[in-house]
Amino acid sequence: MKSFVPALLLALFALLAPDAARAQRLPALPADTGLQVALVTMGQGDQVWERFGHNALWIYDPATGEDAVYNYGVFDFNSPGYWSRFMKGDWLYMLGIDGMRRTLYVYQYFNRTVEAQWLNLTPAQKLELKSFLETNARPENRDYLYDYFRDNCSTRIRDALDRVLGGRLKAATAGQPTGTTYRWHSDRLVAEDPVVQFGLAGGLGPRADRPIDEWEEMFLPFKVRDQVREIRVPGVDGRPVPLVAREEVLFQAAGRAPEAAKPPARLPWYVLIGATLAAALAFLGIRTMHSGAARFLFSALSAFWLLFSGTGGVILLALWTMTNHRIAYANENLFQLSPLALPLVLLLPSLAYGARWAAKPAKALAAAVALSSLLGFVLQVLPGLDQVNGQIIALALPVNLALAWVARRMAAWAPERAKAAAVPARAPVAA
Repeated sequence: MKSFVPALLLALFALLAPDAARAQRLPALPADTGLQVALVTMGQGDQVWERFGHNALWIYDPATGEDAVYNYGVFDFNSPGYWSRFMKGDWLYMLGIDGMRRTLYVYQYFNRTVEAQWLNLTPAQKLELKSFLETNARPENRDYLYDYFRDNCSTRIRDALDRVLGGRLKAATAGQPTGTTYRWHSDRLVAEDPVVQFGLAGGLGPRADRPIDEWEEMFLPFKVRDQVREIRVPGVDGRPVPLVAREEVLFQAAGRAPEAAKPPARLPWYVLIGATLAAALAFLGIRTMHSGAARFLFSALSAFWLLFSGTGGVILLALWTMTNHRIAYANENLFQLSPLALPLVLLLPSLAYGARWAAKPAKALAAAVALSSLLGFVLQVLPGLDQVNGQIIALALPVNLALAWVARRMAAWAPERAKAAAVPARAPVAA
């Protein structure tokens, strides 16, 4: 799934070296010399958006010399309102066309495997698919409203194939359980990048945890490749034949590990980090009464966490209420990353330095944030509130509880500190 770097942008590299692009040779074609159709699957790359792979449909006609790779993963940074549409979750992708030589050059440049599956379509089906893609590629038709999982470059290829197969691809896969979810696949494919995985853990809402079937799982190009490999369709004479007539690797990437088979087990690390941070805040909090260094460290560490969690809560709330990023709606991480934490960025450090005015609001807000966090954990037992967010709970819950406890302790000390500050220093006594 080439989510963020379009083929149009990638092709710029080929434009810098046109001789190299022209030097690419087309692979050997099947014995049938008529119109040929191949499903082309591109492997993982280095960038986050390349971890999901990509795919395209290749139409080749030796009689006319037509060589067109149809790619639904193109967008234009310079299109009017692109960034505002991106933020709102209603940005446009388009169907682009390139030749196979240039396509191969681009993916060789980025060291990404390219596989081709020649399809056993009837002549009528090939012509229907060619006509459908040509119509879709017209300027008035080529744009579509992109969705990460439900309407992306891979699902468009899936739907185009299902259309000419008379619905046989969907009939063979819809309703077939996979035991996976959108979150499960996303986690395993970004396994090498814990920062991105953390962002997905925080940003994906409960819709990402709904079990998906084999049809929905083809939001991944690798799954489209695997499914067409298994299906049988009526041939020219009406007898069942494999949909894939022949497969070949057009380019094999060097030094790339295979995609992860399952998501990494990172929950223990979140438990450790959350417990360590909570313990540090609790220790520093009880030392603020007697140590200026502890006061400073507590203020800095608590402000960092509260700014992070409060800002995260604001972002999650905005994604739900102000955008079309539906995969982030009703995110239960709002229990853990609360916008109520933002005022505490000022209140808790002020209380640590003895500001009596901050005692009551700091104590009340810290208690509210901790109660929200605890509620989000307890409500996991209820049906319908079972978002897979154990990592965020493990990180946030102990920290929020520790800050509520420290705020309560410091609020109890505030009058004592005020009295100590009000006692005038004694004048020296003459000998």
